[in-house]
This record gives sequence, C-alpha cells and structure tokens, in this order.
Amino acid sequence: MSAGVAPGAAATEVRSQQWYLSAMKADEMWKVSTGKGVKVAVVDTGVDPDTPSLKGQVLVDEVPKALAYKATEDYLGHGTSMAELIAGTGDGGGLMGLAPGAKIVPYRIELKGLKGKTDKEKAPDVAAVVKAIADSDVKIINMSFTGGIDDPDVRAAVRYAQSRGKLMFAGTGNDAEEKNFIGYPAAYPYVVGVAASDESGTVAKFSEHGNYVDFAAPGLHIPTWCDKTLRSYCTNKGTSQSTAIASASAALVWSAHPDWTANQVLASLIDTAGRDWAKDDPSTYLGYGLIRPRKVLENSDYNPGPPATDPLAKENAAGVEGDTSAAPSASASTSPQAPKDTSGGSTSAAASDADSSDSTTMWVALGAAAAVLVIGGGAFAVIRSRRSA
Repeated sequence: MSAGVAPGAAATEVRSQQWYLSAMKADEMWKVSTGKGVKVAVVDTGVDPDTPSLKGQVLVDEVPKALAYKATEDYLGHGTSMAELIAGTGDGGGLMGLAPGAKIVPYRIELKGLKGKTDKEKAPDVAAVVKAIADSDVKIINMSFTGGIDDPDVRAAVRYAQSRGKLMFAGTGNDAEEKNFIGYPAAYPYVVGVAASDESGTVAKFSEHGNYVDFAAPGLHIPTWCDKTLRSYCTNKGTSQSTAIASASAALVWSAHPDWTANQVLASLIDTAGRDWAKDDPSTYLGYGLIRPRKVLENSDYNPGPPATDPLAKENAAGVEGDTSAAPSASASTSPQAPKDTSGGSTSAAASDADSSDSTTMWVALGAAAAVLVIGGGAFAVIRSRRSA
C-alpha cells in the first residue's frame, strides 16, 4: 500500500494519482458533459457527505426514511470513496470524480466489515434498497460489491429496476488468482459486470473473469480513502473502483443525452468500447472492451439505436453459458498488447503493483482458481468462444 496522502495539503499529488482522468481525456469530456442532472445511487458502506469533495454532492434527503439508517455514516470509507470517484468535486484536495456534475444518493447496506448486532439488524435489505431506487428518479445504481449467494428477492428487485429504466453496474470481484468466480449482483441479468484494467488497458490479474463481464474500466493504482477515519487517501486497486468509473461514464453520456433510455446509453458505451475483437463476440476478461465515454460525447449526432432494444438482450433473456474456471493461461510467446486508443491515451503509473486490493466489501465468494489472460493476442480466441449464449 502506498503511504497515505492527506487531503488539502497534497491536493496536486492526489490529483496526479488519478491517472485515468487524463487517460480518458476527462478535461475534454467535461467541455461537453459533467454528469449534471444525473443521480447515481451508491449502494455500499454508507457515504459521508461532509468530505470536502462531496459537500453539496450527496442527496441525503432523497433516501426513504425506512432505508436511511446511518446512510451518511461510512463504516469502512469504501462507499465514500466510490461516491468521490463518481461525483467528487476535487475541492479541498479531495478526489475529482469523473462525473463531477452528477449527484449521489447514498444507501448503507450490510457488507463485510459492518460490526455490531444493532447495525446489522437495522441495515436495510438489498432487495428493498434496489426496489426503492427503481421507484425514484435515480438513473444509475452503483454496486461495488460481490458475493456468492443468488437471492431470489434481489434478483427480482434487479429485474424490476431494469423495467423502470435503471442502469446498474457491479464489480466482478477481486479473487481471480485464488478462486475465480463472478458472483452477484454482477451475475444477475440486467446488471452490467465491470472488470478492472490498468493504464495500458490490460486486465488485472486479480480481476475475476467469466461470462458475466461486460466492460473493463480503470481499476489499478486508484486513490481512495485509506479507512473509515477519512483522514488520508491510499493508492488502491479493485473492481469496485472500475465499477464507479463505469457508472460515472454512463452519467456523462446520460447527462449529454437526457432523452436517451438506459438501453441507448448502454448501447452507445458498448459500440464505442475499446477492443480488438468483434463486438458480437465479447471476451470473458473485458467483455465488450474498455469503456470510452469520450467516443460518444465527441459525436453530437451519435445514434444510440432504438430506445426499447436491450443491447444485452441475448444474455439477459437466456443467460450465458460456458465454464471458464479451467481457462488456459497465456503462453510466454503470446506477447499480448492492449488495443490501440482504448482509453484515449495513457500515463505513467501512479503507484506500484504493491497497492492494496480492495476486497473489503465481498460477500461469500466461491469458485475454482483460474489462470488470467490479458487483452490482445491469439490467446483470447480460445476464451471468447466460451462466452456465447
């Protein structure tokens, strides 16, 4: 883990560690869209609205009272970090969100790290939270957590949220090197599964892979709060961060095109994702590719397709098949490369590979170990064929 960086005193240093902002050409995107008018629900460990970067960004009063128990008390610092990555203003030396014009609606659920019998008993049910969000004017639901239990109530709530026009993102998980298994909610139909990539567009070795990966987004060397004290930032890594960046990407696009449906926003991001394989043949490591909202925003006449057509209809209707737990490893001669112009540029690493892995919000994880491949090269052809529904 890198040394902690206190907000305010080292604002320039914290911003410089957010390498993906320049890689994704955020300054250019912000000339077109900042995410203004889009609300993102952060379903997590709570969101502290009083950090310098989040003042005025968190819509606490929009959480239903029955589900608002300690929504603004973050018991790990995780939810606050995700909120800042999405909509932080950068004020006071805090994190700059990719969609600083968006607003956050916070929900505190029981995840690993929540202690105390009372808090656990009063933590709102995930299914109830998702259903409540579905009935609100929130457009995007960010779920930077994963687990191995398929809860029929949560599954039904997710389906309801989709029917209400919500766009949902979840991380695929961080245990690929030990027990690769993409759990829930990423494995649910209508939830967009997000893997983690580095500065070169290479999928992270820890990023869990399989048939439920839809995108990859920056997830390595990302500054987040070190812990629940919210005193300093530490460089971290995880699909939690990539999920937040994917949610922010969608907010940018939706803000620029407020009349689009969730289907159209998602379709545009799929069409413009960075990849070196056919769009209709997604990989199990990066799905449809590296998310690139800039490619949508730079074309004011972009055609996102029909509003009622689900771009993931095949997977959502029938599920996806194929066991990738025994995926072959890349050979030493493969020499994989990142697709060209996948992230709009690259910068030097902001931290070493010794960054701590963001695995704090994992539910029970299951599954067998699997080898990891990176994008590009002939090795991907072996894996892609297993993705088809």
